[in-house]
Amino acid sequence: MKSVVALLAVALPAVAVAADAVSFERDIVPVLRDNCASCHLTGQEPGGMKLHPGGAYASLVNVPSVESRLARVKPGQPDESYLMHKLDGTHLDVEGQGERMPFGFPQLSDEIRARVRAWIAAGARKN
Repeated sequence: MKSVVALLAVALPAVAVAADAVSFERDIVPVLRDNCASCHLTGQEPGGMKLHPGGAYASLVNVPSVESRLARVKPGQPDESYLMHKLDGTHLDVEGQGERMPFGFPQLSDEIRARVRAWIAAGARKN
């Protein structure tokens, strides 16, 4: 088992993120602020989300998606969280709609998406 973990650590150093090391305020809010809030500011925009620092958590965690059968963020289950599918570009595979996010910009890096995934996997806490 140790050799598998060591191999993964060597093979995936840019995306290996310890779930317990991710903080919503420190690690996720800046991503949302810099990449999402300009298009999802008031909640009146497509998707109906406020992704500015003060509104993001309440707009994401345990909230049903308006585009898919999934919750936007389902704590502990990144593969059942529509946010991950929108960021990974796999949203159509889960009967979602629209475009990969952030719309009109390059896909977020593997490292950033791994950080979001780790936060969700750790329970999507507001820490």
